Amino acid sequence: MALRHLSPLSPRLHPSPFIRFSGTRTPLFSTSRKSFTVATMASVVRKVLVPVADGTEPLEAVNMIDILRRGGADVTVASVEKELQVDACHGVKLIADALVSDCAGKDYDLISLPGGMPGAAHLRDCTILEGLTKKHVDDGRLYAAICAAPAVALGSWGLLKGVKATCHPSFMDQLASTANVVESRVQKDGQAITSRGPGTSMEFSLVLVEQLYGKEKADEVSGAMVMRSNHGDEYDKITELNPVEWKFDSAPQILVPIANGTEEMEATMTIDILRRVGAKVVVASVEEKLEILASRKVKLVADMLLEEAAKLSYDLIVLPGGLGGAEAFASSEKLVNLLKRQMESNKPYGAICASPALVLEPHGLLKGKKATAYPAMCSKLSDQSEVANRVVVDGYLITSRGPGTAMEFALAIVEKFMGRKKALELAKTMVFMDP
Repeated sequence: MALRHLSPLSPRLHPSPFIRFSGTRTPLFSTSRKSFTVATMASVVRKVLVPVADGTEPLEAVNMIDILRRGGADVTVASVEKELQVDACHGVKLIADALVSDCAGKDYDLISLPGGMPGAAHLRDCTILEGLTKKHVDDGRLYAAICAAPAVALGSWGLLKGVKATCHPSFMDQLASTANVVESRVQKDGQAITSRGPGTSMEFSLVLVEQLYGKEKADEVSGAMVMRSNHGDEYDKITELNPVEWKFDSAPQILVPIANGTEEMEATMTIDILRRVGAKVVVASVEEKLEILASRKVKLVADMLLEEAAKLSYDLIVLPGGLGGAEAFASSEKLVNLLKRQMESNKPYGAICASPALVLEPHGLLKGKKATAYPAMCSKLSDQSEVANRVVVDGYLITSRGPGTAMEFALAIVEKFMGRKKALELAKTMVFMDP
């Protein structure tokens, strides 16, 4: 694998993001028709409804919820199923805050639909959600959808007539019968905001924050997440030192621990992306129960408790970040021992955000290794020579910086196990790179 050092991205500087649209460079999102203005006083709490269903794309839903809450929005996650728990795509289990029936008759500043199939179809078929959304649009309020949802739900409800809209490439033909299709990564037209897929979900969510709270707040959120600026371009090759081959048998066996306070975007992106390529990912709770409350109050359900997961062997153990989650990992003797055995057996292990500094470093798991971490945590690393890089691989160790680098982090793991060609193919399918 060719080595390439990435340009450092200062956590205090947020370069103006760009997207590719009709062969040219345009600002963060494309906009047309009348502008829709919303008061941007940070003191005003905006109410947002994010419906979820069995088959919802978890990465899109979680990124949307997390980023909107970072921006200050009061987000209600509403299940259109009979229960609060939904079985999202890729085996991810989410627990909603309410049933959609509980939300009928309430007013929101924004209703935003994640994609995924059959999740988008379940949203479409929910008559309560349809009625709520149609009234919301008639009242002149913001509405949004991503991936399959613009075509499958909003288009089917007749809410995109005469509107410029985009969606996942595989649903563009369906969208063309109900909207004026464009290939923008994020498209705003009047009250409607649409986007393409999992790989555009962070850009999409930042546009939603900008519409609710203004560009300054969106830039603040983006900078804190260590977002990349070259949206749609091929992501940089990982920075690799002391290259070794990461091996597995029939499919990579991967452990992803989670805890109360885990950063939900980092966990969900890692789980989602690795399961897309056939990895057998075990999500293990280090708490006393399967359900955990993540850092931005997203409720995730693990596959098993760590005690049970520790009986298995893994080709990779990878830790998401989040301050509370990292502290819980560092306090788990069982998890630390697992990591030490992984390192001593010359098997891959890794961490992102706060976890390299708060878990790996104090337990000697970075000794003699180059690593990176969340910018505010890098001072805790004994070797800071590579901290400016977004993803660093040193032999069997992989580390990364934060939520805005989590997709590159997960794709780098795919690259190490299956090659860059497979990682780039997946990046295009998810529209992290433009197809």
